[in-house]
Amino acid sequence: MRFGLPLVLLLLTVLFAWVEWLRWGLVITLPLLGIAVLDFFQRKHSLRRNYPLLSRMRWLMEDMRPFLRAYVVEGDLEGRPFNHDERSLVYARAKGQLDSHPFGTELDVYSDEYEWLAHSIVPNEEAPAEWRVDVGSQQCARPYSAALLNISAMSFGSLSANAIMALNKGAAAGNFYHDTGEGGLSRYHKEHGGDLVWEIGSGYFGCRDDNAAFDPAKFADTAQLDQVKMVEIKLSQGAKPGHGGVLPGTKVTKEIAAARGVPIGTDCISPPSHSTFSTPVGLLEWAAQLRELSGGKPVGIKLCVGKPHEVFAIVKAMRETGITLDYIVVDGAEGGTGAAPVEFSNRVGAPLREGLILVRNALVGAGLKDQIKIAAAGKVHSGAGMAMNFGLGADWCNAGRAFMFSLGCVQSMNCHTDHCPTGIATQDATRQRGLVVMDKAERVTRFQRHTLHALREMVIAMGLDDPWQIAPCHISERLNSARSDSIDRIYNFLEPGQLLADPGGTQYARDWAIASAYSFGMAACQQ
Repeated sequence: MRFGLPLVLLLLTVLFAWVEWLRWGLVITLPLLGIAVLDFFQRKHSLRRNYPLLSRMRWLMEDMRPFLRAYVVEGDLEGRPFNHDERSLVYARAKGQLDSHPFGTELDVYSDEYEWLAHSIVPNEEAPAEWRVDVGSQQCARPYSAALLNISAMSFGSLSANAIMALNKGAAAGNFYHDTGEGGLSRYHKEHGGDLVWEIGSGYFGCRDDNAAFDPAKFADTAQLDQVKMVEIKLSQGAKPGHGGVLPGTKVTKEIAAARGVPIGTDCISPPSHSTFSTPVGLLEWAAQLRELSGGKPVGIKLCVGKPHEVFAIVKAMRETGITLDYIVVDGAEGGTGAAPVEFSNRVGAPLREGLILVRNALVGAGLKDQIKIAAAGKVHSGAGMAMNFGLGADWCNAGRAFMFSLGCVQSMNCHTDHCPTGIATQDATRQRGLVVMDKAERVTRFQRHTLHALREMVIAMGLDDPWQIAPCHISERLNSARSDSIDRIYNFLEPGQLLADPGGTQYARDWAIASAYSFGMAACQQ
């Protein structure tokens, strides 16, 4: 009897615990059972019909896959588009943290992933502390002194208001420029007074009439703003060259509509081609008009190289009309975008190296390089990458995604979903709240400054006076594990005037022959 009461209490405790567990079990299992029943009887998804509830785990793993791969599975050099080491370098420089790397390179120096710059036994410690490049041909009344690293074209609408303001404030503090992208010049671009390059795409956003055609008066009103330093005609971009775009009307907010000059809630269309010109001569005549309407500011083009003869056609048009562009921005196929058809990203357009060499050869070979500057864009994120581009003919570099990393981008690959977790590539006000403009602007400035410092250190190590002295012979790459050579022995670099004096003796003989100043066509190439 003396054990009776404790035993009853024990049994009651177990009973109550069992009931509590049962209650919580039902709370959890009944909803799951309901979902399983719905899966069993639905008709749209075969996996859910055959494996109720369990098949949903596949969706969960698909959603988590990018994050698990980036943070658990991938090695430091395996991630794409940018690997962990590349992102970490930008983060460290943006935050002002130590950016050194311990224990030597992780690259396989005997594989084709390794390429190198030739250093000197006698480094040049007297190199200037800073370089800038003057952009503007003899036809330009108001040339611009550009930094060697600037913010590449990214539109308001693709990026959030906070991201645009942080980038522009960072550019203002660092004395470099901010390209507006083709989405128009918004009030957020003007907020902090940073230098702007106004990009004009085929949609003519910010300078279009009610019929979506170019409006000279609207263009002049904006182009003559003191903050606008140059004008850039977008012909194509690396991630989706030759492809237009549509911003659905549901995403065209009041602010985006104001920046682009389109009705609120209406589909915002960027056609694949421009309506203001159809020939190389027409392009140059329009560029000359833009230069005049802007008050004499530099006007250039941006393109991802496709058909070589079209580049030569523009060069021939400059020779025949006497109208010169002030600069050309070469975008590589490795360049980024908020969204693009995967076929275009993976299979259309020349990579930056090949495109840059071709444009350099076209201008040098036609005797125009002394008037026209070249900018390089396409995964630029380090001083070494900049040095390589200078060696191939660039006069300065632009970066897009690297500056996004400086804002805090984690490469979540959600740019096209409006669900960017860092508030950079979204119009969601709640998500934008996480991006504090004043803090991130300082990171933008620091990243640019430290990257240019790294470029200067490479120029010093090479024993040169400036980055424009870097030549193709200073860059080497591997052909295989047993052989390597300098770039000038792998690619052909034309001498000044060579396309005019002896085009048949160059690798561009066919493309030069079919190029016409009066047509972008290529009928002769098809014969």
